[in-house]
Amino acid sequence: MSFSFIAKQAKDWGNKMFGVVVVGIGIAGSVRIRDLLNPLQQSPSENLNLVGFVSRRNLGQVNSAKQISLEEALQRKDIDAAFICTNNTNHEESIRLFLEAGKHVLVEYPMALSLNAARDLWQLAEQKGNVLHVEHIELLTEEYKQLKKEVVGKKLVEGVLHFTGGPLDEQQSGFPAFSGIARLTWLVDLFGDLTVTSASIEDVKEDNYSKLTAHFLTAESRPLTWIEERSPGLKREKKVNFSFTTGTLDTMPAASRASVGPFMQDQNLFAFKLLGQVSRENLAAEKKRILHCIDLAENIRQLCKH
Repeated sequence: MSFSFIAKQAKDWGNKMFGVVVVGIGIAGSVRIRDLLNPLQQSPSENLNLVGFVSRRNLGQVNSAKQISLEEALQRKDIDAAFICTNNTNHEESIRLFLEAGKHVLVEYPMALSLNAARDLWQLAEQKGNVLHVEHIELLTEEYKQLKKEVVGKKLVEGVLHFTGGPLDEQQSGFPAFSGIARLTWLVDLFGDLTVTSASIEDVKEDNYSKLTAHFLTAESRPLTWIEERSPGLKREKKVNFSFTTGTLDTMPAASRASVGPFMQDQNLFAFKLLGQVSRENLAAEKKRILHCIDLAENIRQLCKH
């Protein structure tokens, strides 16, 4: 949705407010607090009211937000929604707790570390009549938007997406196919549903090095390769090499700085959902993409372990 649309429709949103709690105060949680306290003017985020935050650490206050206990967050009637910004391995439990308490949920990706868990959580949200929104800021960055402009309408011959970055703790982040699901989401959003044909992982514990390589076929049987490589000192970078019938794209296109950051864009989308401003067709397509990516990640994990 464009922000011109947001401005035009602002008068129709009324004064309905949704109390929000942020769960987890790492980098993402801190950004969420900042954006909730400073919503984009004439956007649906103005209908979100930050009530407090939950953290395992004793922080007392962050900016002007006050710390509350998890139990209080689950029980308070003035809290309608939770922003889950905890470790990946904690997402499933946190989502379930807040959905069972009748709260709407925004959660950082990946929403869960198995397909069965993800399906169960969607089913619970639908039973409760609550919004379950999975953040995918990787689709909202200017970098990705420019890449998509370069790809749309072209016929793929073959392609590679290679990500490099520093090491992650798998005990907190999950298997690399899940912690790196943002890149997998890029490929699915660019080229449609994929089928995993093979996958392998190189894992050198003493060097804190890992390299996941997964091979796919598109619906048109065109080959794609995803590489997720992590090691101390590796620059955080994405490299592409997409061959099309009309030519090759072998560098990420230049992107300008966005006037509205991806976290704020995502927050607005969540608020749109709370206000009933997103069509059933768009919601269904988003859910399908999310579950498809989790299914792919699980298939990759199984292939690597075998």
